[in-house]
Amino acid sequence: MKWHMKKKESKILKSVHESIKCFHKAGIVDAFTMREFDALCLPEVPVFDSAKIKKLRKRENVSQPVFAFFLNVSPSTIKKWEAGDIYPNGAAVRLLDIIDHYGLSVVKHEH
Repeated sequence: MKWHMKKKESKILKSVHESIKCFHKAGIVDAFTMREFDALCLPEVPVFDSAKIKKLRKRENVSQPVFAFFLNVSPSTIKKWEAGDIYPNGAAVRLLDIIDHYGLSVVKHEH
């Protein structure tokens, strides 16, 4: 299992990043340097452990199979996540983060 330290947003780094973006637009900073600064300012990937996943599902008031449907994973995957047997990664983590911030309604669609 990977644990990530949450980066504290740095006002200085944010200010420098904005300045570099202006320099890039003015042609003073090349695209490679701009990409390097962009990468430095990316937010950390959130960690979803078993307790956080279960708490999120319960907050959204859905069963494991329903939660699995919206995350496009199998119900057994949700069960394993909540038991701590395996951990989400990749797109699943991003989707869990979106649901955590905006609620499950963001991925629901009505016909």
